[in-house]
Amino acid sequence: MSRPAPVAPPTARAALPRRLLAEAVGSAFLAAVVVGSGIAAQRLSPGDVGLDLLENAAATAVGLYAIILMVGPVSGAHLNPVVSFVDAHLGGMSWRDAVAYLPAQVLGCSTGAVLANLMFDSPAVTWSAHHRGSGAHWLAEAVATVGLLLVVFSLARSGRGASAPAAVGAYIGAAYFFTSSTSFANPAITVGRMLTDSFAGIAPASAPGYVAAQVVGGVLAVGLIRALYPGVTPSQAAQAVLPHEQPNSSLSP
Repeated sequence: MSRPAPVAPPTARAALPRRLLAEAVGSAFLAAVVVGSGIAAQRLSPGDVGLDLLENAAATAVGLYAIILMVGPVSGAHLNPVVSFVDAHLGGMSWRDAVAYLPAQVLGCSTGAVLANLMFDSPAVTWSAHHRGSGAHWLAEAVATVGLLLVVFSLARSGRGASAPAAVGAYIGAAYFFTSSTSFANPAITVGRMLTDSFAGIAPASAPGYVAAQVVGGVLAVGLIRALYPGVTPSQAAQAVLPHEQPNSSLSP
């Protein structure tokens, strides 16, 4: 009879400043990918909205996969305040840390959007005129957020966190098409996308409705996560996207 595989030791979190830096850097790259690919798609395929959306979705899906691999071992690669606050509610991180993640994520997404504008020779900030304020959009954002959180925390709570980069990227890529809102599912990226008057942008007047819908989606997701994966300890729930670095990791000081 084969011996069972050894259980990995509990993970150790990086110091908070390093995690905040990882969240800011990862969020900046996420916004740069979303906004930059949206601008490129609009310029490469003018007048073809379907092709623009396909190009934007494909770049976002594969970019997100790489970004989660890049910063996940340091901060968990939340890149999203709703993920952080749900993780705190489920006991995976402290509320103090979740609150600290919020400005890092928003600042990162805003910086990434500005960089994307500049990379395509546009003004640093071009406020979006793309209105997305209907009830259908808000419903879509709530659904998209519930789905994203179910993907993240179902993998974490069933010991499949290593699959998260591919699964999250695939889900977001698909949700670009099956939701009318094109699946922002993230208050930080919503703020960043206000800063670009491009294919990926959202008008500032539309953003509050999106954020409210994302919060509602987060609340609904908590109930579903508890119903589907009950009895999981906080240490198991802490692996929100990727395991944090091991004490003997090469990333450790």
